Amino acid sequence: QAQLVESGGGLVQPGGSLRLSCAHSGSIFSIKVMGWYRQAQGKQRELVAVITSSGNRNYADSVKGRFTISRDIAKNTVYLEMNSLKPEDTAVYYCNVRAGLAETWDYWGQGTQVTVSS
Repeated sequence: QAQLVESGGGLVQPGGSLRLSCAHSGSIFSIKVMGWYRQAQGKQRELVAVITSSGNRNYADSVKGRFTISRDIAKNTVYLEMNSLKPEDTAVYYCNVRAGLAETWDYWGQGTQVTVSS
């Protein structure tokens, strides 16, 4: 059973926009970082954007100015707003939640496909 559920992926033309959502279990406490990763065909998984428990945000250089990560704590959801999409953004996008106190646990979703093509 998946602990995180991503949604919002699909096929979009270059220059278009998509918003990804990731809902996680409300029983996950002591969340440290929430973020999005992606893995393109034949490439390693890479970090796209993260948001810390204090609200600080960081982005990969390739998406700065185009993507925005946000969260809704009450709804146990993290979002990734993607604008001005490029073909090189095509990948499977994975949601990640890092939580714990003395120990750290990583929770992953099943991934959602984003395809940018004309």
